[in-house]
Amino acid sequence: MADEALAKAGLHFDELNKIRVLEPEVAQQTSELKEDCKDFVEKIGDFQKIVGTFIEVVDNVATEVEKEKMKAIGARNLLKSIAKQRESHQQQLRALITEKKMQLERLRIQHDALVKEESEQNDFIEQLILQK
Repeated sequence: MADEALAKAGLHFDELNKIRVLEPEVAQQTSELKEDCKDFVEKIGDFQKIVGTFIEVVDNVATEVEKEKMKAIGARNLLKSIAKQRESHQQQLRALITEKKMQLERLRIQHDALVKEESEQNDFIEQLILQK
């Protein structure tokens, strides 16, 4: 009867016979919720640490990827530059070959003309010798 009168007033006894404002069941649920919240907060803290580590690792990988990307772009540009230099060198060599061929043809014509001139002079010398 005293318990009922106290319950109507909003007061209750717990398992240790201490007077409480909350019902024992509500107090137990509140305590369980408090423990669950504490576990949840710990798990969130652990999760944040894991995510922070993951973000740090991803940032490091991204930095390395960017470095390698820049190296690859530099190597590709160098390769293009070397190819252009090689093509330019080939064009210079072709022009030199053409020039040398023209020089060869000019010298061959000059040689033929000199051989003809020599032959004519030898014939002239022979005619002079035979006339004497």
